[in-house]
Amino acid sequence: MARKNIQIQNDAAPDHAGPGIDYHWHLAQGPAEVDTTELEFALMRCFEGFGRWQSECLASVCDLAATGPENAMLHVIRMNDRPKTIKDLARLTNRDDVPNIQYSLRKLIGAGLVLRRGSGRSGVTYEVTEEGRRVTEDYGALRRRLLIQAVANVPGFPARLAEATRALNLLSGIYEEISRVAATHRRG
Repeated sequence: MARKNIQIQNDAAPDHAGPGIDYHWHLAQGPAEVDTTELEFALMRCFEGFGRWQSECLASVCDLAATGPENAMLHVIRMNDRPKTIKDLARLTNRDDVPNIQYSLRKLIGAGLVLRRGSGRSGVTYEVTEEGRRVTEDYGALRRRLLIQAVANVPGFPARLAEATRALNLLSGIYEEISRVAATHRRG
């Protein structure tokens, strides 16, 4: 049975649509799919740009070549200046890839930025060292000077950031739920 090609009305296409732009493909066959796909691709591009920003900002304040998630791990460990367990780190970063978290922790420990304390399965915590504190302070100062200043210069951007945060948190919950549904009904 041949599939029917669904045409997107001009008023349903993204605002930046212009002549000769076709938004139809296997993930975007109707207005809701176009909007969702455009958001997902913007989210992927933003995530990758965010990761590069984190890596470059960290490289500006220390000699560690770290990925965005490793940098985020360092700042989450420093959060509220209290030690974190792997379970805390996984929950706070919405990750379930414990072996990758452990690899990142070993890298941060090896760089002298994080200290491992305790033993056993549930008694191990991680906290920043004095060098980790210095690096995260320097990172925060550079972040304020570059990123926060750039954001502050865009009129009305604080309200847009707040709305984007609410939308992304909502979308995060939706993705979590539908991933459980997909896992529950996965075939063989």
